[in-house]
Amino acid sequence: MDTDVYESITQNTAEVVTDEETREFSDSPDQKRAYVGYEPSGVLHVGHMLTANKLIELQSVGVNIVVLLADVHAYLNGKGTFAEIRETASQMREQFIAYGLDPDQTEFILGSSFQFDEEYALDLHALEAETSLARSKRAMAAIKGDDTATVAHAVYPLMQALDIVYLDIDLAIGGTEQRKVHMLARDTLPNIDADAPICLHTPLIADLTTGIGKMSSSSGVSISMEDDTTTLTEKIESAYCPPTANPNPTGDGESRYNPVLQLFEYHVFPRFGDIVIERREKHGGNLSYDTYDQLESDLESGDLHPADAKEALATYLDELIEPGRAKIRDQ
Repeated sequence: MDTDVYESITQNTAEVVTDEETREFSDSPDQKRAYVGYEPSGVLHVGHMLTANKLIELQSVGVNIVVLLADVHAYLNGKGTFAEIRETASQMREQFIAYGLDPDQTEFILGSSFQFDEEYALDLHALEAETSLARSKRAMAAIKGDDTATVAHAVYPLMQALDIVYLDIDLAIGGTEQRKVHMLARDTLPNIDADAPICLHTPLIADLTTGIGKMSSSSGVSISMEDDTTTLTEKIESAYCPPTANPNPTGDGESRYNPVLQLFEYHVFPRFGDIVIERREKHGGNLSYDTYDQLESDLESGDLHPADAKEALATYLDELIEPGRAKIRDQ
């Protein structure tokens, strides 16, 4: 096993399934394929960018990257007509490239380019016959709640599993909300004589204003490539940022996190490495960090004030999304 490659693959992740398989994967990454599937939904947001950071890290060690622009999945999920969805897919492709994915080392594939083929349809029916409705419903919970679920939503995770086979994927990547889908794939694909993928899960960034739950534009404040500098700065300035990475849980025992530190850990440090917090001399002068742990330690000790951390975070995030923002203006 190449230890450096293994560490590059597993850093900034919440989980790999399994560790042993990932260590074997690390021996020959240039012969392997990894993918993330995205519904074409418009503008890249912080969730897209987090998994894209992991794809960029994988590219740096030679892994071949596939981005599935899942137009059929988006159609099943009521995201518009095929013409509308495919136009959005084209726009998102350009945003991913602007964000940092190497277009020469990334395959962007529309789901409809293979999901309408007879062989795919027959294999999908075979998976349907091998999977209980209860298991499919558990996997689709991250996609749609029971109150609004349709038969299409029950098929959706089975298609995600089968996509792994048809794209010849060794490593499937997604946020932790994709875990049930990935475990469904690992359990069911051998039933149709297909290999189970290694699965890598990235963390979810907490709600920006409360630190509770997942950052989401549908339920709170989120960050996207559409944000101009002023809007982004205002969002970060109002973010929840206690002087600790692990604030006390809520009264009902719900987990709470520091989203400012999470954004530093999973977005800024993976892309910049060396971080400078600019401060006036009367406030102690600039602080420099080459690891996330140093920054977290200084915030907890009081050597770094939350306001200074927020100001720097806004600056670095703004630099990250500016190329994509410019691409959106041109689209």
